[in-house]
Amino acid sequence: MPKSRLEAFSDGVIAIIITIMVLELKVPHGVELAALRPLVPVFFSYALSFVIVGIYWNNHHHLLHVVKHINGTALWANLHLLFWLSLFPFTTGWMGENAFATWAVALYGLVLLLAAIAYFVLVRVLVAAQGPDSTLARAIGTNRKEKISLALYATGIALSFVSAGLAIAAYMSVAAIWFVPDRRIEKTIGS
Repeated sequence: MPKSRLEAFSDGVIAIIITIMVLELKVPHGVELAALRPLVPVFFSYALSFVIVGIYWNNHHHLLHVVKHINGTALWANLHLLFWLSLFPFTTGWMGENAFATWAVALYGLVLLLAAIAYFVLVRVLVAAQGPDSTLARAIGTNRKEKISLALYATGIALSFVSAGLAIAAYMSVAAIWFVPDRRIEKTIGS
C-alpha cells in the first residue's frame, strides 16, 4: 500500500491535537499583567506539549520519508501512536490547570511513556515491513535513543511522586534528546 494516506491522516490528527491544546489557554478577565499569572502553568504545560507533539510530527515525517510501502499492521501501529498522542490535550490541560499536581504530572508522564512505546512499536513494524536490509533498518540501528527515552519517562513518572519539577525535567530531557530531527535517517540517506 502507498504511504500517502497514512501521512495525510497523521498530519491532520496531529494538527487537531495542537489546536485542541491551545484552546486550554483561556483569555483572562483582567487587563493588568497580573491577570496572566494564573495562566503561567497552563502556558508552560502547553508549550512543553507543543514541543513534544512537534517532535513526534517531525520524526514521524522523517521516519516515513524512507518507508517505501506500508501494510495493515503499520496502519494499526500508527493508529496506536495517534491514540496516545490524542490524549495529550487532556493530560496537558489537567496538569496545567492544577499547577503540576502530583497525579496530573504522573498521568502526563504515563501518556508520554505510552506514546513513546507506540512510536517504538511503529518503528519496529515499519522496519519489519521494509526488510532487515532496508534503508530504514540501517538508519534505526540499535534504538538507543528510544530506549533512553523510555527509561527517562518511567523515571519521570516515579519522580512525580517526589518532585513535580524533577519529573518535568525528566520529560524535558527526552524532548531535548529528540528536538533535532532523527539524524540517523538523514545520515543514512546521505551516505
